[in-house]
Amino acid sequence: MEEFTTETLPPAPENETEKEGRAGWYQLLYDILETVLLSAALFLVINALTARVRVDGHSMLPTLENGNFVLVNRLAYRFGEPQRGDIIVFHFDLTRQDLIKRVIGLPGDEVRIENGVVYVNGVGLAEPYIAAVPTYTGTWRVPSGNFFVLGDNRNDSSDSHSWGMLPTDKVIGKAVMVYWPFEKWNLLDHVDLIKASQ
Repeated sequence: MEEFTTETLPPAPENETEKEGRAGWYQLLYDILETVLLSAALFLVINALTARVRVDGHSMLPTLENGNFVLVNRLAYRFGEPQRGDIIVFHFDLTRQDLIKRVIGLPGDEVRIENGVVYVNGVGLAEPYIAAVPTYTGTWRVPSGNFFVLGDNRNDSSDSHSWGMLPTDKVIGKAVMVYWPFEKWNLLDHVDLIKASQ
């Protein structure tokens, strides 16, 4: 009796074009996933380091105009303290909004406003950045853990002269530049108020 054996043929090799097509799709998906993850990480890092604030109102004229978008450095005061002349963004509890003003008095300072001049510890400040001299008067002692802040548009600003001191823990960061609208782009210079007045 004759014996017959059958051979199992190996499967036919996959079409090389199909392999390449599948590998191309895997690479595309990998590239998309990598891009999304890197973008998310970059977004989180940028948000941790900076904030973007829209100026609403006219209290900082002429330095900042209504509708300006300002970049804020959140890390500016992690290793240092605000200085007189810094423009800062802070959370204001009474309105539950973030406001932007200029630091005038530091803890321990005496701020006096008289005859249109702002005095800090008896030194009259030279303030070329204000809209007009203040028409109000008063004297304030800045307690520890607080700042005295004013808007550059002194007579049209709700600030420390009307609602009191700003607790240091409410400060979000230092305003560093106007980035929009583009034609208004500029860096916000620090003004050393005492030095500029001497």
